[in-house]
Formats: sequence, C-alpha cells, structure tokens
Amino acid sequence: MTTVRTLQSIDSTLLNRTRGKSGSSKMADRSEASAKEAANEYSKDDHNPVTNNSGKTKSGITFAAQDNLPKLPIPDLEATCKRYLESLYPLQTHREHQDSENAVEEFLRTDGPGLQDKLKYYSADKTSYIEQFWYDSYLNFDNPVVLNLNPFFLLEDDPTPARDNQVTRAASLVMSALSFVRAVRKEELPPDMLRDQPLCMYQYSRLFGTARIPTENGCQIGQDPSSKHIVVLCKGQFYWFDALDDNSDLIMTEKDLAVNLRVCVEDAENTPIYEAAKGAVGVLSTENRKVWSGLRDVISKDEGSNNSDCLNIVDSALFILCLDYTEPKTSSDLCMNMLCGTSVVEKGVQVGTCTNRWYDKLQIIVCKNGSAGINFEHTGVDGHTVLRFASDVYTDTILRFAKSINGQAPSLWTSTSPDPSKRDPDSFGDVSTTPHKLEWDMIPEMATALRFAETRLADLIQQNEFATLEFMSYGKNFMTSNGFSPDAFVQMAYQAAYYGMYGRLESQYEPAMTKIYFHGRTEAIRQVTRESTEFVRTFWADKEPQAKIDALRKACEKHTKITKECSKAEGHDRHLYALCCLWQREAENSLRDRDSASTGTNGRASPASTSKSPSQRNSLLSDDSGASANASPLRSNHYHNNSLPSIFADAGWDKIQNTILSTSNCGNPSLRHFGFGPTSGDGFGIGYIIKDGSISICASSKHRQTKRFVDAIEAYFIEIRKLLRQTQQGGGHDKGASRAREAESKRPRGAGQRVKSRGRIVDSTTAAGKQLENESTEESDDDMGGYGFFDAGMLMQAIKANSAENKEDPAEKMRAERRGSVGTKLRLEY
Repeated sequence: MTTVRTLQSIDSTLLNRTRGKSGSSKMADRSEASAKEAANEYSKDDHNPVTNNSGKTKSGITFAAQDNLPKLPIPDLEATCKRYLESLYPLQTHREHQDSENAVEEFLRTDGPGLQDKLKYYSADKTSYIEQFWYDSYLNFDNPVVLNLNPFFLLEDDPTPARDNQVTRAASLVMSALSFVRAVRKEELPPDMLRDQPLCMYQYSRLFGTARIPTENGCQIGQDPSSKHIVVLCKGQFYWFDALDDNSDLIMTEKDLAVNLRVCVEDAENTPIYEAAKGAVGVLSTENRKVWSGLRDVISKDEGSNNSDCLNIVDSALFILCLDYTEPKTSSDLCMNMLCGTSVVEKGVQVGTCTNRWYDKLQIIVCKNGSAGINFEHTGVDGHTVLRFASDVYTDTILRFAKSINGQAPSLWTSTSPDPSKRDPDSFGDVSTTPHKLEWDMIPEMATALRFAETRLADLIQQNEFATLEFMSYGKNFMTSNGFSPDAFVQMAYQAAYYGMYGRLESQYEPAMTKIYFHGRTEAIRQVTRESTEFVRTFWADKEPQAKIDALRKACEKHTKITKECSKAEGHDRHLYALCCLWQREAENSLRDRDSASTGTNGRASPASTSKSPSQRNSLLSDDSGASANASPLRSNHYHNNSLPSIFADAGWDKIQNTILSTSNCGNPSLRHFGFGPTSGDGFGIGYIIKDGSISICASSKHRQTKRFVDAIEAYFIEIRKLLRQTQQGGGHDKGASRAREAESKRPRGAGQRVKSRGRIVDSTTAAGKQLENESTEESDDDMGGYGFFDAGMLMQAIKANSAENKEDPAEKMRAERRGSVGTKLRLEY
C-alpha cells in the first residue's frame, strides 16, 4: 500500500490567517484597485489559456491577487436594522411589524451598539467577521448531510459518441478533474473574475483531499494537501489507486484510467449485489453526525486496524468516483440519483445506489449509460466554486476530443507538466497505479450499524420528492431583450406561482456571492419586497396587461438593486447572524463562569443545538475554536442574566429565518440541472439554471405538491410571455438573433428591388403566422396549480374570500357575482 498521510485539521489557526495563499506575512494594500492591479501583472494569455498559443503559462496566477483582496466589511448597524425591517414588512401584519419595529428600536438603544463594537474588535485579526461563525453553523449541524446540506450538479451528456457509456465517460471526467487539481496546486488556474475584478480563490485550495470528519463536539474539516490517490465506489465496494505523483503531475493517461475503472467494475460484479449491499460502509456517512462519530470510533478502535487504514484512505482521497449500475431515465430520477441515490429494496435488501456514496467528500457520480453529476460537501466551498470545477472539467473533455481531431485545437489549461505517456518510468517515484480493493473488517457492531443506517436513509429518501422543469420556450436572451434581469425575472415566477397556490407570500432566500472580498462566501438576498408583493397581487388581479408588466418591472428593478447591495456585503442576514452568534458565545462564557464559581470546577455550557439547516440562519452556534473569547472587550457582566437581545427574541426573527422558498441560481451550459433538498419541512428547495434559450429548474420538498408547483411555474412563464407580447408587439431584439430582419424592415420597397424578392411575404399576418399566435395563446391558458390564467381575476376573488385578514370589498363582490357560477366554483375549490 502507498503511504497515506493523516489528515490535517483546518482549524482556527488556518481560518484566522490574515494573509493569502502565498504565505506572505506582510499586510498588503487590501482594496479592489490593488487586487485588480495584482491580477493585471499577468497577461491576457495567462488569464485565458484557450487563446495562448505558446502552450505555457506563468505559475502563481491563481492566488496572485489574494493578498490584495479587500476584507469583508462590517455593515453599519442602523443600516442593517433598516434593511431587516424592510425585508420583514411584506411578511407581517401591521401589528406584527409594529412589534418588530419596537424590538429593533430597543436593540439599537440597548444591546446593539455594544455587540457591534465587540464584533469589530473580534474581527480585527480574523480573515472575516463571519467566517468562523459560518463554519460552525455547518460543522455543528447534527442531522445527516445527505438531503440537508450537500447540493448536486447534473452535467449535460457528453456530445462525444464514444463517451456514452460508463467507463469511457468516467475516465474522461477523472482525467479532466486531475488536470484541474494540478492547475490549482501549481497555481496555473486563472482566477475567477467579475468584470475584470479578481475574486477570492481560497475555496479552491480546500476542494480536494478534504473530508468532513465527525467528532463528539461537532465535525471538523480535515485535509491531506499532498493527496495523490482517488477512491472508486462500485456497488458499495471501495477501490483506490494513485493518479498523481508527489509533484501533482499526472501519472496516467485517459486510456490508463479506463483500464483501471474497468477492472474495478468487473471485480465489483463478482460479488452478488445482495451480499455487497450488506457491506456498503458508505451508508454510514448518511447517519446523524454524532452517531457517525461514535461508529467511527467503534469500527476503528483498535490501533492500526484494517478499518482505521481504510477510513484514512477514503478521507484523504482527492475525491470519490461513484460508478452506479443503474440508468435513470427521467430528469427527476437523475436529479434524485445525484442528490441522495435511489432506494430500491429487493428481498429485504437495499440494492439502490444510495449505498454507493460517501457524503463527507466531493463525489463524481457516473451512471451506467454515462450520465454524470457531482455531489459535494458544502462546508468549505460554495456552489460558485464547484460550478467552476464542473464547467472546466466538462469543457476540458470536449477540448481534448477536439485535439484528437485537430492537434492545433486549444487547451483549457496550459502547463509545463510532462505528458504521462512520454515520461521516464523512474520519474514517477513511489506511486501505485494498480487498483486495490479496501477490505473492511465487518465486526458485529459494524454490520448492525449498517443495517440501521440504511433503514433510516431509506426513510429519509422516501420523505422527499423531486420535480424538474426544462423550459425550452425562452431563456436569458428573451428576458434581457425585454429589459429584465434574468435572475429577477425568474425569482418573480416563484413568488407568483406560490401565491397562486396558497394565496400568501413566505420567507424566501437566495445567496449572493461576496467573493470580491478576502475569504468571501455569500450574503442572503431576501426577495420578497413591497414591490414583489404588489406585483403578485396585481398579476393575479383582474388588471390590464400593461399594469401587470409595469408591476413586474418595478419588482425586478428592486430585486436587482438588493442583489447588488448584497454582493457588496450590504445585506442584513450575515451581519445580524454574526451578532447573534457573538451574543450566544458570551452567554455561554457567562454561564460557564457561574458554574465554575458555584462548583469550583471548570464547567462548560453545551453548545446550542439545532436541527435546521445553516441556510435558515437561525442556529445560535458558538465558536469552539478556542479563539480569544476571554479578551477584555468580548466579556461583559451584562450577559450574566442571559437575556436574549430584543431583535432576536422578536417573532419577526423566527419568521424570516424559516425559509419556505430556498432558491439558488447556479449553472451554465455545462449543467443540465442543479439542486438541493428543502431547508424547511414546509418549504421547497429550488435550484435553477438560466441559459440563453431555456430555464432548468429542480424543485424538492417533503411531499408538498412539488410537481404541481413546478407546473405552476411553467404556466407563469407562458402567461408572462403572452402579456409581454400584448404590451410590446414583438418584445425587443433577441441578442441571439441576427439584425438582418430589422434591416430589411427599414429598407424602402419599390422599384429597383431584386426579382427574387418578389412573392407573397409570409409573416404573422398570414394564416400560418396566425396559427402560431393561436398556439401560443392556447399555451398560456394552461392551468397554474389548478387555475387557468384566463380567470386570474376570479382566482384573486377566491383568495380574498378565503383570507381571514381581508374583508370582502362590496364592489369586488358585485363583480364576482356578475361573473356567475364559475367564480363561485373557484372560491369553493380554493
């Protein structure tokens, strides 16, 4: 066996570094301008290797701007509170909002300013004021990570015919993934840029060789920074082999990888699936974290045991490759397979792909027919980082195929690393390229734990459902041609669809990337605004098309404004969450001091526990890193009574943290779908991708009519297109189309025209054109959750008639009566 290093803990010492990847101890000029200047020291060819004809790149580009990135600013407290109240307003009654205003006013008068000062003091020597609290919110999460924390990406199928089977597709993806690892480690990966502004690249250094390790006191993130092997999972059985050398150079070609993977698949098939499933140790990674911690101790309690070595090999692998024996047919089944695996019980034995996973690490999943996706551990990396990995890997597979046709085809990553097929055998060093199968010692405790873990996992999978929408009628080009931000446009669809089903708006969440800052992660966009509320009410009312479109435009403009503010770290969620965590930590310290004084021992308060996802922002988790919690300004006798600050004791805080619609826009043409589980038992998890000519949506819930909700979203898209056509006569120029037709319309007709331009013009005024218009009109009459858009006004009456907080308007009542029995029927159905 190759020597596998023990994982290093990414602890507070690492997190509290104030310098970048280069390790420079001097404090650089941290600003957007200096970061941009540092990035500009590299040429355009270095930033875009596809255009680089030299075949070489300058090392160091990946983290060139890291030491110059500005630090995440702490927002002004009063501004934060103002934004917080503004986001609460549409979700509350007048009396509830008055209570929240009073709570915020008291907070600003009492606890708030003191906590703000202490947060500034606390963050002075930290990479970010929120980072440790954010890590803790994930690492102290006790529930299973599957369906609760880990998201997934479903890649588009490989257009290369030869890669439509499992082994060739997997070998291709692994080859590209290893090239990406090499580019990161050799600092040859061009940095992420946003309008010429370099973004933080720290997360890429934590993507590979990393694992989430459960302990009695929460999880830790461990990493082997010199990892060079991968682990292959096939029918629940584990295999490993080296894929890089000590210099992080590739040691295998794509053909070599295919041979190894074929060997693994053939060996796994020698064990009957019913027997293999009983020893599928990966299912233990889906357990409650404290249970999983105890199981790890039990199965590896003997020092130097085989199980201990096996765990070490799995934890320290670059990533996991899961080769499934199934071929999901529908997009919803594919999404389910990538997120949580399938649950199929035969003869009392679980034979689904849910046992062929290891959720504590980055996983590449490939089905029997070559369909592929990625499932990733979310603690240290955000979707934007893994999206770059996924899209680069997908692009590289295409470019390598192009290079096999034309040797002059460009490469995605230029490197000075040697071609593994041309290397001197002595140059590889101590590597093991032959696959090894991990043999676990199946002790009685382990066998029992596997049986119970699988049963609980099957229950968890059955509690969730998934529905997908691949809307092909239009996409980003149509939205922008009509003057809308694509993200804002789609976000309004979720609110309108939900309102149409339930007659109310709920707390909604969307992450905004803040990687323009050093170690930046995300800020929460709260999409439900006064403007969006007015839009959905107008949309469902009996109003003119222009009024509906005007309301939509105002709502989208407001959403875009909030998004820009959040991207600049000017939101309210992260700031208030940090203040809440800081208060919680001080309350625990105060309680610990009281216990010590009364018992004469060094007592310790147990951390606050929560069963909710970190995306709901409501866990009051402490910083267990041992950072300087006892420093003078962070201690205060004021908290000895443990009275919760008024803003966090108010019902509005719980209201906004209970996210019913948790949404995220993450993707590009390399992905078919993106998604995650619901963050609330009463809500939906919505991952979506806006492409030039289409929109992909994957929705999940705990059986809350997910398919009906997705159908409602689709009906909304069709209806809003109809309204735009009615109000704009053509709806603007599609950026994906030629301007030739526009030029033709401006050209004068008459003498001198070419003969071949003669003939009857066929356009929307002809019978064929009218037929197309009729078809689009018929489309817009599709039901939205059971109610046709044609009768949107009557549905609005139904909502009003059944709302306890709205008195029926006599005028509206008369109009409803004039509509007759259809309107009455709708009210009864609602």
